[in-house]
Amino acid sequence: MRSFETGETVVRRDVHRSGRVWSEQALRVVTDTGEALVTACTPGAQTRWPALYAKARADDDRTVRIAAFDAMASGEWELAPGVWQETELLLWKPPAAWFSIDAFFTGAGLRNWYVNFERPTRRTAAGFDTFDLTVDLVIDPDLSTWTWKDEDEYAHVRRLGIVTDTEHQAVELARAQVLALLDERAGPFADADRWASWRWNPAWPLPCLPRVREPAPEGR
Repeated sequence: MRSFETGETVVRRDVHRSGRVWSEQALRVVTDTGEALVTACTPGAQTRWPALYAKARADDDRTVRIAAFDAMASGEWELAPGVWQETELLLWKPPAAWFSIDAFFTGAGLRNWYVNFERPTRRTAAGFDTFDLTVDLVIDPDLSTWTWKDEDEYAHVRRLGIVTDTEHQAVELARAQVLALLDERAGPFADADRWASWRWNPAWPLPCLPRVREPAPEGR
């Protein structure tokens, strides 16, 4: 699979084991090397995510997020269009890693680092596929302190069988790898000041998802 060019639009898809798309996010490529694919988006970038998840965000209701996971386990969910909101996102994804390291920016600068534990990347013609495994690590901008996030939801998806025992073992190893990167100031943390000063290129148009082809009417 070819490398992506800086400024090119790519699509990150979260794909469940059933092969169904759980979410899609339009991103622009910052750099693509053997070490990592670095992408970014800004408020207004197009997304598609489960309707229940969108409702949970709109209502700020975590109980609806739990219902979204239940829908995932049953295989019954619908996607709703959306847009990225509030922050600029920089996403650093090593190809074989069970995590990505993200940085969230507001008008005041770097808000926080954020480690998303997820399946390794599978490249596609349009971008890459992975799958969010729910648990996250939130790190202060100066890298001094960190906090685990969504451990309760992770336990729930484990009970539902969404995260298998094999994937759980991979996540446990990935947690240790990330904490080692943080402790050793390796990976993106080795050049944290440069990444912390990153800003969205205003010359880039908003990232858009490819148009979803509507099914042809019957009889045509």
